Amino acid sequence: MNPPLRILMVEDNPSHAELTKHALVEAGFDFIALRVETKKDFESQIAGRSPDLILSDYTLPTFDGLAALRIAQTLVPDVPFIFVTGTMGEETAIETLKIGATDYVLKTRLARLGPSVLRALREGVERKERHLAETNLRHSNEQLRALTAYLQHVREEERTRIARQVHDELGQALTGLKLDLSWLAGHLPRGSQTLQQKAQALSACIDTTIQTVRRISTDLRPGILDDLGLVAAIEWQAQDFELRTGIRCVTTTMEIETMWNQDFSTTFFRIFQETLTNIIHHADATRVEVTLAMEADQLVLVIRDNGRGISEAQIASPKSIGLLGMRERASLLTGEVVFAGTPGHGTTVTVRIPLSAAKILTEALS
Repeated sequence: MNPPLRILMVEDNPSHAELTKHALVEAGFDFIALRVETKKDFESQIAGRSPDLILSDYTLPTFDGLAALRIAQTLVPDVPFIFVTGTMGEETAIETLKIGATDYVLKTRLARLGPSVLRALREGVERKERHLAETNLRHSNEQLRALTAYLQHVREEERTRIARQVHDELGQALTGLKLDLSWLAGHLPRGSQTLQQKAQALSACIDTTIQTVRRISTDLRPGILDDLGLVAAIEWQAQDFELRTGIRCVTTTMEIETMWNQDFSTTFFRIFQETLTNIIHHADATRVEVTLAMEADQLVLVIRDNGRGISEAQIASPKSIGLLGMRERASLLTGEVVFAGTPGHGTTVTVRIPLSAAKILTEALS
């Protein structure tokens, strides 16, 4: 059995309040009603246990229904609010509904009160369920975002660890092999040309392997990003991109003395890397322009190419995993990535992240 409705009545006329309660009884409602006349009593009642329904006259001697509605909207926004009034013009009625009233019923037509209350209570339940669902969804999104940030952080730490091991341990082992091979080559018989050639071939192979190890280590985590900072890393990556692809890459960066924290710098650098990868695979460009600058309280990275131009369909496509990943990286720092393309005239990628996010993310992951 459901408990009786708790109804708060804002009404200065006791006889009118009794007529309203009679109409509710006739409509079959089980309720407990409390009548108030002043703003102080109204605020006191809704500040305590929230009522299930508020019925308010529009005009009172020291208080008015609009003021009650505004207070209710602030303190108990999910509680249905119905005006039960003697007179109310159409324009006034529409205005109260715009402000947030659930409905209005004229005292001369109290037969409408029952259906109005039923609808208001039903909508109230639906509104609470919707708010709960939105809260749960927001909480889930926050948890997912926190997990994503943690995974990104752990992934970069793992890449750094592996890069260091590959560079130091494997690099040292290969260097040792090169030295031993050089010693052996120096002790081979002078007339053994075949063995000398084999030793030279092995030495060249080791040199190639050492270069491969360095490249893998750099791809995993470029040391320049940690040692010299974001600006130097972007300039180095742009030069490396131009050497590997033959695509002209012009970089304009401002002089920044600040060494951003690892997560902040990594976000920009990885988005930059992903953009260059997309240019190689999709843009068919011959020139790329890169700009890194501070604007107000944001760090802004802009990458423009003169390729075929990304389409709106490609930007919005759920299959564009790379673009989604770039957006997610930026959003973890309360920033954004904007893609803009013109067919035949290239694509522009703009990354904007608040400078304050460098500190924010560090604290969140500590």
